[in-house]
Amino acid sequence: MSVLLHLALTFGMLSLLAVGGGTAVLPEMQSVLAQQFNIDHTTFVHVYSIGQLAPGPNMMMVLVFGFQVAGLVGAATVLLSFFLPSSILCLTIGRLWNKIGERPWRRAVQNALEPISIGLMCSGVYAVAKAAVIGPLTLGMAVVTLFVIVWTRVNPVFMILGMGGVGAALMFFFGIK
Repeated sequence: MSVLLHLALTFGMLSLLAVGGGTAVLPEMQSVLAQQFNIDHTTFVHVYSIGQLAPGPNMMMVLVFGFQVAGLVGAATVLLSFFLPSSILCLTIGRLWNKIGERPWRRAVQNALEPISIGLMCSGVYAVAKAAVIGPLTLGMAVVTLFVIVWTRVNPVFMILGMGGVGAALMFFFGIK
């Protein structure tokens, strides 16, 4: 199978599984990229982190993986295969959902999907944290960041940049990992 077809099928499948957003498929994406395209967990976390800082949708980071595997054509393939299927599905279901109106089973379906979406997003956070927390320093930084974001109204981008600077300084000056 050609690499481009393999990328298209892989990211098309991930697109349709992304119930609750792109974060929901992070564990599967990380696993597939490692097994099938030789992209290690550290690279995955680095690309994901840059995706969180970049303006626009954070899942645009998938283009970087396509580029790493097959250059610009790979990035274009991943762009179309990751965003097009779920966009078409959302448009179709959204129109159908509006036609259904306020029937009782509609609310039941929504209530059933909410915990599934939350669980999938939590598994995505866990997958990234598992690869990113590599020692006491990174664990401490993760815990501090969590508490600051939960209990204050600090923009997460500032926390990411600030903790990135703190971590870089500690690693550079003291060799702490």
